[in-house]
Amino acid sequence: MIRTALALTAVLSLIACETSAEPPRSGPTTARASASKPAGPPSSGAAPIRVAAPTPPPAVKPAEPDVKPAERDRAERDKEDRNQPVTVDSDRMERFGKESLVIFTGNVVARQNNSVQYADRMEVYLDEKGDRILRTVSTGNIRIITKDCRTGTARRAEYYDLEQRVVLMGGARVWQDDNVVSGETITIYLSQDRSVVQGGTQERVKAVFFPREQNQPKKDASAPVKTAATACAN
Repeated sequence: MIRTALALTAVLSLIACETSAEPPRSGPTTARASASKPAGPPSSGAAPIRVAAPTPPPAVKPAEPDVKPAERDRAERDKEDRNQPVTVDSDRMERFGKESLVIFTGNVVARQNNSVQYADRMEVYLDEKGDRILRTVSTGNIRIITKDCRTGTARRAEYYDLEQRVVLMGGARVWQDDNVVSGETITIYLSQDRSVVQGGTQERVKAVFFPREQNQPKKDASAPVKTAATACAN
């Protein structure tokens, strides 16, 4: 009986060893859960840091092109010349208020900014308020002298104050020093160093220019400088 108990004990011990050596089996539910869960990096527990995108710089507006210095100086000269007073001397004056017209007759002499015009008759047209001269029309023995010493003659002369422009018509002739130009019509821009000459049906444009000497003696530095007011006698 003791042997039988010992043999039964040995058998039970052997069964227990075989049972403990067999690996555990995982159920289908655990395997499906493990397969469906995607693998990812381990969570550190900290919130992710968001970096803001850089803000683009504001668009730069291209600078507007500046007015050329020559055009700006010309506009300033035109404005300065228009603001100069006009003085008219004559033997007789007649004014027509409704027409904004003033007529000067007899040895007419008109001056503005060192420019002078001589005529037998001059019609002066004013604006509606009578405050500013718009244009003048002169006839008879026309002679003008500009502030840059250009002298002109013609049978008729028209002056436009807004443009600082004089138009000589009918056998027009302009000279400065020894240089002479002639034509049917000569337009002089008083605030610019510019003139336009046009010929007619019976007279073409004619110009005579004398070359300046290359080896002219230098002017004395102590000599007084001639200004626009003293450059020529008007």
